[in-house]
Amino acid sequence: MDFSLGEELEALRDLAREIFTDRATPDRLRAVETSDTRTDDDLWHTLAASGLLAAPLPEAVGGAGLDLPALCVLLEEQGRRVAPVPLWPAVLGALTLAAHGGCLPLSSLTDGSARVTLALEEFGPADPREPRATTARPDEDGWRLHGTKAVVPAPAGAGHVLVSAATDAGPGLFLLAADAPGVTWTPAETTTHDRSAHLDLDGARAQPVGAPGEGAVERLVDQASVALAALQLGVTQGALEHAATHLTAREQFGRPLATFQAVRHQLADCLIDIEAMRVTLWQAVTALADGEGAEQAVLVAKWWAGDGGANVVHRVQHVHGGLGVDTDYPVHRHFLWGRQLSTTLGGPGAGLARLGDLLAGQQVPA
Repeated sequence: MDFSLGEELEALRDLAREIFTDRATPDRLRAVETSDTRTDDDLWHTLAASGLLAAPLPEAVGGAGLDLPALCVLLEEQGRRVAPVPLWPAVLGALTLAAHGGCLPLSSLTDGSARVTLALEEFGPADPREPRATTARPDEDGWRLHGTKAVVPAPAGAGHVLVSAATDAGPGLFLLAADAPGVTWTPAETTTHDRSAHLDLDGARAQPVGAPGEGAVERLVDQASVALAALQLGVTQGALEHAATHLTAREQFGRPLATFQAVRHQLADCLIDIEAMRVTLWQAVTALADGEGAEQAVLVAKWWAGDGGANVVHRVQHVHGGLGVDTDYPVHRHFLWGRQLSTTLGGPGAGLARLGDLLAGQQVPA
């Protein structure tokens, strides 16, 4: 199977790498981390002005029509530099709205002047494809949402939220204004890169995005799982680059640390995990486009991103010694991002259990 990017995606990758490298410097990251939102608005506007935010979106709404593969390329480059912008929820939200006819002026999402975020997770061991703690009921005014969503990413600056909820017809996806009556935000206690929040809904009015029970939630969760795997791939690659630089320059007993066999084994294990993450990511992207074996491919990619990604950032921090936990040294950001991403939308164990159930339910050829 050929996973080469092609000319358009390679050009997109090169431009994204240049912008993230120039703008997401350690000094800039340190400044953004002390802000109220932990979001680099200047970088966000640069991405919009360069056309990168629009690249995945359909041509009909002003995008380049490069879809999920383009978003994965952008996220990989973002992850390399752990750049603090809400790329995955905002662009996935815009893609979802565009796929269902749009409930918002999509031009504002294309140029970055407005954005949405995603509320897909709930407290407890819930499968994000099957929301339980949040419900939607129709009434004379449309739909009303009740319940709680956990760790909504980057709510600051998002004018609208896409919320998954249970309905009598099955899981449904709903769009509501972030400041609508019946909406309450509670900051989540987190030490990670973004300032996420919990969302409480008490009769908030919302619009359906697609028909409940017809797969909108499942498709969005699958796409989000793949997007997070792409971001994790970049995070681990950036972490490994820090390790290579550090171990080449640092000496012990008159030799660079990189020449010690035990250290080289650690880095080799990291590289194996990263390559497995890359292959399974693009296999999942291809499966989602083809519609064949998509759920299984997504679960495999998600498991590698969760398990392999957490292993890589742990090993990288370990080979840095005490420097790895020093917040003045950039590698700690990769560790925090990698650990958070490994459990977003469910940890590796939950995904592996779902994959086992899926495989157990398949018929074995005679």
